[in-house]
Amino acid sequence: MTISKLLPKIFTVLGLSLALAGCGVNSIPAKDQAVKAAWANVQAAYQRRADLIPNLVATVQGYANQEKSVLTEVTNARARATSVTIDASQISDPAALERFQQAQAQLSGALGRLLAVSENYPDLKSNTNFLALQSQLEGTENRIEIARRDYNGAVQDYNTELVTIPGSLWAATIYKSYKQATPFSASAGAQNAPTVNFNTSGPAAPPQPAPEAAQPGTP
Repeated sequence: MTISKLLPKIFTVLGLSLALAGCGVNSIPAKDQAVKAAWANVQAAYQRRADLIPNLVATVQGYANQEKSVLTEVTNARARATSVTIDASQISDPAALERFQQAQAQLSGALGRLLAVSENYPDLKSNTNFLALQSQLEGTENRIEIARRDYNGAVQDYNTELVTIPGSLWAATIYKSYKQATPFSASAGAQNAPTVNFNTSGPAAPPQPAPEAAQPGTP
């Protein structure tokens, strides 16, 4: 077959490819990849936090070993959080993401209580290693917040593509296996600071009534 006869077919294929691209046929897989990339950043941020915790616990233990219950709680919460993993194929499963989110929220609460307890130990608060770990942990929490926000943005963009034209047409024909991704939701009580009870000697005594003021002329 001569070149002159092949050229019309080549131009037809190229024209069809450009037309399909212009109609958004590649948008769903492209946005799906963006969601998966954003999810990888979420996992990396949480893993960074998990990696900081053993050194943090060891440092606090050196100054406040009597706070064993809080230290144990953080260690156990970290173990649970690192055992609940989700790969990119599971981000369309709301139940799986809920389990992951709950485990991470429990670890966040335990860390909050540990840092609150550290306020009782001035030597610990001034320890260089503790201050460095605390600063790294704060930075990591910011990374987690940003990664979650970026992930939710990618999920919204992808999910919208699946239900609006022309994306919905491609989802109903070519990309039937693509499912909506699950966004992060705010944890229950996320806006509330953790409650810490520093009273280890038992319930607080009830307040006593104030003494009555002496009347004029009385001894």
